[in-house]
This record gives sequence, C-alpha cells and structure tokens, in this order.
Amino acid sequence: MAAPEDTALIAGQLADLTRTVQEMGNQLKEVRERAASQQERSDTQQERIDLAAKELAEVSERLQAAANALRESI
Repeated sequence: MAAPEDTALIAGQLADLTRTVQEMGNQLKEVRERAASQQERSDTQQERIDLAAKELAEVSERLQAAANALRESI
C-alpha cells in the first residue's frame, strides 16, 4: 500500500511548512524590531526639531524686542 509513503510525504511537507512559517515569523519579528527602532529615532528627531523650533521662536522674540527697543531709542 501507498499509505505509509503518503504519510511520510505529508509529514515531510508539514515539516517544510513548519520551517517556512517559523522563518516567516522570525522575519516578521525582525521587521517589527526595525520599525520600532526607526520609530524611536524618528521620535527623538522630532523632539529635537520641536526643541530647536522653540529655541528659534524665543530668539526671534528677543530679536524683535531688541529691534523695537532700538527703534524707540532713535
């Protein structure tokens, strides 16, 4: 009978499928980790941009105040 050979063939295919699913799971985990790392870098960069924008706004206000004071003194 061919049943034992069929069983062995199916078992081999299931083993291959299991390995493929495990590899895909590992790849997905790596993609998630890279995405999380990129998000962290993006968040850090955004924080720096926000801080720089705030500092620039403060400098702009001081320059405007200095310009106004200079105009009044003339």
